[in-house]
Amino acid sequence: MKITVKKPTESEIKEASQWPIWEKEASVFPWSYTEKETCLILDGEVAVEAGGEEVSFKGGDYVIFPEGLSCTWHIRKAVRKYYKFG
Repeated sequence: MKITVKKPTESEIKEASQWPIWEKEASVFPWSYTEKETCLILDGEVAVEAGGEEVSFKGGDYVIFPEGLSCTWHIRKAVRKYYKFG
């Protein structure tokens, strides 16, 4: 299962600005996705480890997590993001 990290388009930024915001301090925790999550990272630095691979992203990145993904979040600098499930 692949995590997608890219720079958002203007329309993706506009759409994401309507979503709720989630914030979390620097920490490490396991997470499993029961549905797809799309998010726009506003601030912070994160590495997500899944299946022996690590994917990093930071403020300004647009990230898509697939349904069924089990991973470990490593929040290196407090994160703030817009997010949407489904």
